[in-house]
Amino acid sequence: MAEAVKDASTSAPPDEQERELTDSEPEAAPGAAPPAPPRAVVPRWVQLVLLPIGLLLLWALAKAAGKVLLVFVVAAVIALILNPVVALVQRPRIPRGVAVLVVYLAFFLALVGAGFLLANPVSNQVRSFVHELPHLAKEANHSLANLQAKVNHEGIHVTFIKQGETALQTLRDKIGKSLSKIVTYSGGLLTEVVTAGIEVVLVFVLSVYMLVYGERIGSLVRRVMPRGSGEPADDYPTLVQRAVSRYVGGQLLFSLIMGTTAGLALYLFGLLGIFPAGKTYALAFGAFLAVMELIPYIGPILGAIPPILVALFSEPIQALWVALLFVGIQQFEGHVVAPQIFGHTLRINPLVVIFGLLVGEQLYGFVGVLVALPVLAILRETILYLSRHLTFEPWERSGRGLL
Repeated sequence: MAEAVKDASTSAPPDEQERELTDSEPEAAPGAAPPAPPRAVVPRWVQLVLLPIGLLLLWALAKAAGKVLLVFVVAAVIALILNPVVALVQRPRIPRGVAVLVVYLAFFLALVGAGFLLANPVSNQVRSFVHELPHLAKEANHSLANLQAKVNHEGIHVTFIKQGETALQTLRDKIGKSLSKIVTYSGGLLTEVVTAGIEVVLVFVLSVYMLVYGERIGSLVRRVMPRGSGEPADDYPTLVQRAVSRYVGGQLLFSLIMGTTAGLALYLFGLLGIFPAGKTYALAFGAFLAVMELIPYIGPILGAIPPILVALFSEPIQALWVALLFVGIQQFEGHVVAPQIFGHTLRINPLVVIFGLLVGEQLYGFVGVLVALPVLAILRETILYLSRHLTFEPWERSGRGLL
């Protein structure tokens, strides 16, 4: 499309244009920066006809594609995330296909290694929590009984706990009912799991192909987009790659900071006696919050649920203090950490970020929220690149009046 726009903007043949440019432009001085490429002019008839039709066709195609488009978008984001590592492995003249295989093997081995490193301490803390669950339930029962006795003494008759019914029994009853519901809907659940598994495998296969043919895809994109100066700072595929890499780095740093902050704060609460279980489960709660922070919009809420529930089992007032702690952490996250990190990575207005997350959730649900931010980063680079290399032919206004 870029070549058609360039040809439509001039009347002379391409060879004559190149000779004219070569003859008229002076040679660049040694060591000087290369001249900027000419801006492609979009004619008025393209603005009036082709652009509206093209946008409508793209919208119709995206709407008809549905989940197929989402699968390709997720695969493309994964390929862009792993592409710098593939390029690094490929430097010692290793074939690109072998480099992709090495990167994926290293990626899965790293996941397994991280799982083994975290499995022992986290499993110990989870096992300790399960072992103490009856004691926590007994303490919760005792607290409820004391609260009910105080309320009854004041003349307010409210039943918090029935005779012979414990919090642990109630919890077991709830779990039993939930299991019966799961069994009832097991057929639909199995179908959803199989479908999700197929989509995950398809995303994996597509990302592998995108990485293997990454150089060809980059060359094709360069031919379609307006020509840049040839420098990395003005090369569209390179700019897109950098935008996604900045997003990934910012997101990982953000999750690490928030998980560490939550873990240290809960451990401090345990040392001070405000939340004694925090000293025991600080690592598990911090790691869980760090993983949940990878989920935009709802991750901080999900990460706060386990410690609040544990505190609620121990003492209701502890749950209040833990909830206030996570409210403070989220305020610190929203007003200090997030603006400092994502302000230097995404370089997108927070209102646009919120809008993109809401649109992603509306279109594709949870997965749409996950890919919304990297897609926004790519769109930003695309708009800035086109604004530097495209010029719309102005619509001349007649000087005569209507009357």
